[in-house]
Amino acid sequence: MRRSLLFIPGNNPAMLQNSDVFDADAVIFDLEDAVSMTEKDAARTLISQYLSSLKNISPMEISVRVNGTDTAYFEDDIQAVVCNAVDTVVLPKARTEDLRRLDKILTETEKKKGVKHKTAVIPIVELAVSVLEMDEIAACPRVNGILLGAEDLSGDMDVVRTKQGNEILYARMRMATACAARKIDAIDTPFTDTNDMEGLRADCNFVANLGFCAKAAIHPNQIPVINDVFVPTAAQIRWALRVEGAAAKAAEKGLGVFGLDGKMVDKPVIMRAQKILAKARKYDLI
Repeated sequence: MRRSLLFIPGNNPAMLQNSDVFDADAVIFDLEDAVSMTEKDAARTLISQYLSSLKNISPMEISVRVNGTDTAYFEDDIQAVVCNAVDTVVLPKARTEDLRRLDKILTETEKKKGVKHKTAVIPIVELAVSVLEMDEIAACPRVNGILLGAEDLSGDMDVVRTKQGNEILYARMRMATACAARKIDAIDTPFTDTNDMEGLRADCNFVANLGFCAKAAIHPNQIPVINDVFVPTAAQIRWALRVEGAAAKAAEKGLGVFGLDGKMVDKPVIMRAQKILAKARKYDLI
């Protein structure tokens, strides 16, 4: 369960050291787009050394975006960063065949390095062909969320990227549906204007209503807005608590369906209330 994922350049030692102060649910140490070709090796070494220095399990999710499978850096990135401190590998320009290859390499690397957990994977969908493979991508081993990469996707489709986002609406809807079907996280693309908090909030609200549960960020100042949007509102929590209480009383009477405020409440409504309360409890809202 995530709300916010913050990209941190892998060649920025100050941000690496302070990554736990930004209040993001997950950080993504970036070896790909944020790092120039001349600094790839240095950034890999820096991240590897930082991960080795971590002595305690972090409450936030630690992820690393490696370079793509079609680059000369991919396998070296995996060998350098996979360890007990890393929860998730983020794979750019992901296709189904790439994810199967990554699963095999991760299995071998985890065994060789004695990693005690199974590293999760977040593929980034940023190619038109990947949008068409969305269902298969969601079903791939280790995948527990999918991230939309709208900038590269717009380039691949040769369309102009806009704040309104009509050009990525189909990809967003297809991603939300595929992730809901597999019970994994649908993570929206970053909002690139780091000074427009009103625009960011509107964008978050829009994708939340499509079924997204989280959003990536490219600047720490975006995290409070994202965290605020991707949690239940006070009104939703009050409603869910009332449903929970009424459902318990109905269950005592052997009723699977009951009325609340003149409306029928059945299993799908109860499940919706349970999801709201689970998220509210996770983030200490009740």
